[in-house]
Amino acid sequence: MTGIVYKSTGSWYFVKSEDGAFHQCRIKGKFRLKDIKSTNPIAVGDVVDFDLETKGDEEIGVINVIHERKNFIVRKSVNLSKQTHIIASNIDIAFLLVTINNPPTLTTFIDRFLVTARAYSIDAVLIFNKIDTYEIEERAEILYLKDIYEAIGYRCLEVSSTKNINLEAVKELMKGKTTMFSGHSGVGKTTLLNAIEPGLNLKTKEISDQHKQGQHTTTFAEMFDLSFDAQIIDTPGIKGFGVVDIEKEELGDYFVEFFALKSGCKFNNCIHVNEPHCAVKDALEEELISWSRYKSYLQILEGEEEQYRTDIWE
Repeated sequence: MTGIVYKSTGSWYFVKSEDGAFHQCRIKGKFRLKDIKSTNPIAVGDVVDFDLETKGDEEIGVINVIHERKNFIVRKSVNLSKQTHIIASNIDIAFLLVTINNPPTLTTFIDRFLVTARAYSIDAVLIFNKIDTYEIEERAEILYLKDIYEAIGYRCLEVSSTKNINLEAVKELMKGKTTMFSGHSGVGKTTLLNAIEPGLNLKTKEISDQHKQGQHTTTFAEMFDLSFDAQIIDTPGIKGFGVVDIEKEELGDYFVEFFALKSGCKFNNCIHVNEPHCAVKDALEEELISWSRYKSYLQILEGEEEQYRTDIWE
């Protein structure tokens, strides 16, 4: 039988077969012996083949084939820096939910997410969430960030789940596609999903007042079928986003504005740091490229760990 993985708990996989039935499946042991560097050889969104086996009164599926992925989005695994974790696969659009202060989402996190999405051929959209909660200065920060990312071609939406702002615009982008919600814990992924599809009734928790950090509500990635011909993958909150499997010489290609200028550099293998006659550095000095984007680029290039609690303007 063939189906799509809708939920993974690490040891069990819930697979929807072609006839619409859900089956609880395990992975066949040999997958763990293959040269798979990720902590999870099977991810939500994977198309798999499985056989049904009867054990007592239960029918258990055994996954024996993973179909080739159209794409997937991956990050460094927490506490296992040499391994990666596949967040989801076969995605048409990855939505990154961004909040200014409840909790704060920094440009370094945004840029790492966008670089990874581009590297794995996934369209990305930025959702500036909870816009009904911001004062004038915070609204100015949102406009500042939108200017940066819209100027280089990314779609940005200002959204409020509670005030029903731009929910229809989000739904229009989702129709007919498999999409993913991602972001820090507490940015409102689950609340937004409930607002888009009220019948889901997913559990949400409040933001911690002490640390302005969200509490985890989604423990495992899970896909849902929506009533308007769409599938959404809700993912656990991510603290940091480690970029993996990108060579230094290739990194600039995944910053869209750097790639557009690459042909103007004197050297074909220019990494836009110390080389003379670099079109990217020239554009930076002329303020045609955002300094925050260049800072993120250098941080990734030098293999630095992501910073979580610095001012967004630094």
